[in-house]
Amino acid sequence: MGGFSLQKKKLTSFQVIILGFFGVILFGTFLLMLPFSRQSGGGAPFLDALFTSTSAVCVTGLVLHDTAAYWSSFGQLVILILIQIGGMGVITVAAAFAMISGRKISLMQRSTMQEAISAPKVGGIVRLTSFIIKTTLIIELLGAAVMAPVFCRDFGARGLWMALFHSVSAFCNAGFDLMGVRSPSSSLTIYVSQPVINLVIMLLIIIGGIGFLTWDDIQSNRLHFRQYRMQSKIILTTTAFLLAVPAIFFFCSEFRSLPLAQRVLASLFQSVTPRTAGFNTVDMASLSEGGQCITLVLMLIGGSPGSTAGGMKTTTVAVLFATAIATFRRQESAHFFGRRVDDDVVKNAATILMMYLALFFFGGLAISMLEGLPVLTCLFEAASAVGTVGLSLGITAGLGTVSRLILILLMFCGRVGGLTLIFAALSGTRKNVSKYPREKVTVG
Repeated sequence: MGGFSLQKKKLTSFQVIILGFFGVILFGTFLLMLPFSRQSGGGAPFLDALFTSTSAVCVTGLVLHDTAAYWSSFGQLVILILIQIGGMGVITVAAAFAMISGRKISLMQRSTMQEAISAPKVGGIVRLTSFIIKTTLIIELLGAAVMAPVFCRDFGARGLWMALFHSVSAFCNAGFDLMGVRSPSSSLTIYVSQPVINLVIMLLIIIGGIGFLTWDDIQSNRLHFRQYRMQSKIILTTTAFLLAVPAIFFFCSEFRSLPLAQRVLASLFQSVTPRTAGFNTVDMASLSEGGQCITLVLMLIGGSPGSTAGGMKTTTVAVLFATAIATFRRQESAHFFGRRVDDDVVKNAATILMMYLALFFFGGLAISMLEGLPVLTCLFEAASAVGTVGLSLGITAGLGTVSRLILILLMFCGRVGGLTLIFAALSGTRKNVSKYPREKVTVG
C-alpha cells in the first residue's frame, strides 16, 4: 500500500512503520467522524474520533464512549477493521495486499516487513507473512464459531456479529467489547461465570500475545522443545510464569466473595487480560491496591515480540532478569538454554525499560496534576495506555483535552515500540566508532 511507496524517498524501515500507523489512525479518524458512524448521527467530534481510532489501531481498548451504545454498526465495523490492521501490523496488511495483487516485493520492502514483525532475518519473510495472515484468520474464525452459540443464545442473530467482533478483539489483544447493549462500559462482567467465553477469550489473548514467530516455531518443530529458537523458549517459559504466578496471587488475595469455580476463572482471567488485552470480568476498581499494582506491572510487561500485543515485551524483562542473575553470580554475560545473550540486546532491553518507565511515570503524573486525581489511579491509566492494554479504573471518559492527548501519545508510543521510535528519530546519525577513555564508575 502507500507505506511501501514511501521507501522511494529513502525513508528507513522504522520511519515507514511509524508513518504507516499514523496514516491509518488519521484515516480511521476521518471515517469515525462521518455522520453515520454514530448511533445518534451528526458525526463524532475530532478528538473523540482520534482517541478511538488511536485506541483501535494501537489495539489498546481505552474508550471515551461505550462502543455499542455510541457507535453505529458502521462505526463498529470501522473499529473492527482498525483493530485487525493494528493487530496484524500495518506493514503486514500492506504486504498482504501486495501479494494478492501479484506485485513483486523488493528487498527494501522485505526489510521493512522484517522490522515490522520482529523477524530474525529477511530470508523467508514473504512465507512468514503469508503464515501470519492465514493463522490470524483461521484462529479468529474458530474463536468466533465457538463463542457464537453463547452469544446467539443471549443476543439472537446479532450474536454472530458479537462473536466475530470479540474474537478479533481478543486475538488482537484490543479489549474493545459490545457488551454496552446490556450495561454500558461493563466489558465481560456478565460472563464472569461462563466458562466458554472465559476460556476462549483467554486462549485467543494468549495465542495472539505469544507472537507469530513462536507459532511458526511450534508448527515447524511440533513438541520438540529443544529444537525451538532461543527466543521462542524464552517467550514460552516467561509467559507460563507470568500466567501462573499472578493467577495464584489473585486467587489468594482477591475475589473472595465469588464461588470457587467463578473465583478460579476470575483469577485466571485477571492474570491473562493485563498482558495488553483489556477485557475484564470483574470491576477493576474493586481490586485491592496490591491487586491494582500487580495488574499495573503486568500491563507494562505486555506480550511478546512479533505479536498482536504491546508493552515492553516478555523477552525484555527476561533478558534484564537473566542479566541481573549473571551479575549476582559474577558471570560475564546473561544466558538462556545454553546460549549467550549479546551485549547489544541487553543495552536495548535496558533502553526499552527506561523509555516505558519514563512514559508511564511522567504521563501518569501529568494526568494526576491536570485532573486532580489520585496518583495511583492515573499511573494505572498511563500504564494501560503505554502498555496498549485498555483496562481502566473508570476515569477515561471524564479526562480533559490535554490528558486525552497524553493518552493518545502513550498509546501510539506503546504500539509502535520504543526502539522503533529511537531508530526512526536517529536514522540520519552516523554510528560513532571512536571511543572515549575508560574510567570506572561505582554503582549500587
